Amino acid sequence: MRIICIFMENNEKKSLYHPVRIGSLELGGNIFLAPVAGYSDRAFRSICFECGADFAYTEMVSAEALTRNNKKTEILMRRAPNEKAYAVQIFGGTPDVMADAAKIVIEKTDAECIDINCGCPVPKIVKTGAGSALTRDPDRLYSVVRAVVGSVSESARAAVPVTVKIRSGWDSESITWREAAEAALSAGAAAITIHGRTKAQGYEGKADWGILAELKKLVDGKTGGTVPVFGSGDAFSPEDAKRMLETTGCDGVMFARGAMGNPFIFTRTKHLLVDGTDIDVPVEERIRAGFRELSLLVEDIGEEAACRESRKRFCAYTKGIDGGAALRKQIVASSTVEEYRAVFGKYL
Repeated sequence: MRIICIFMENNEKKSLYHPVRIGSLELGGNIFLAPVAGYSDRAFRSICFECGADFAYTEMVSAEALTRNNKKTEILMRRAPNEKAYAVQIFGGTPDVMADAAKIVIEKTDAECIDINCGCPVPKIVKTGAGSALTRDPDRLYSVVRAVVGSVSESARAAVPVTVKIRSGWDSESITWREAAEAALSAGAAAITIHGRTKAQGYEGKADWGILAELKKLVDGKTGGTVPVFGSGDAFSPEDAKRMLETTGCDGVMFARGAMGNPFIFTRTKHLLVDGTDIDVPVEERIRAGFRELSLLVEDIGEEAACRESRKRFCAYTKGIDGGAALRKQIVASSTVEEYRAVFGKYL
């Protein structure tokens, strides 16, 4: 089997697809599912693991809600049945609350990692001092990360690593990723992920992978390569992942929107990185994956809610297939599992 490699600065060869170590956590590969609000629940994570994801993050969980015993947050943190390892991502802007939330994550889950959201650009998150507001305020970011690291270190599972996800900055006039990364490292973060867009960009424009490359050099220089750097943003295909790894030297790639309705992107990316080939996924297999996801959703939230939630998911699964527009008209009107089966009868 041919292995695609990159040349490191010390002239050693390193496979683009390789194991990753995050603190005490060892992962078999470096292709991940990013935390995606409203999408990366355990049903979708389960399908992504089935299709080859090496690691996945829950959608972001409110620290405030956790400390108030909000039942919905416990659902968000559930482990998928086939997940070998996963991370719970929490968000908040108050160190003490984040520390308490971390304790709850440790007590109520067996997650192998806690990730801190320092990049969400959504106004209702930012106005609380969380998400991208932390990338903008490195001092607060330090305090939050330090509080969570300290809380975990005092728990029964002190070895669980704490990681952070940041953005490049607030806007084009306030690029603060460097200061944010240095604060995170000083506070004890075991890995850093960067989405190469500013808060002002949201999900528009292009992600700046040049910043990702600079972050990798910065972190390696400060830690000797013991703290991995992961890339996020504009990874929509196996070729994108390969190019990100080759051009930035980052330790791993997170798929977010690129995985929606397309969990096979993990299978295909591994094939491309390991033997240089892509594979074709039949439409029938895509639809069957959608139904496996629907079945898991029904178990978690009931048929009515699951079918409502699955409208956007099946719309994503049918993107690009012949007759997809006609199918999507029926999808958005489907309210039961049987109605979905009627829509996709010929594929099942």
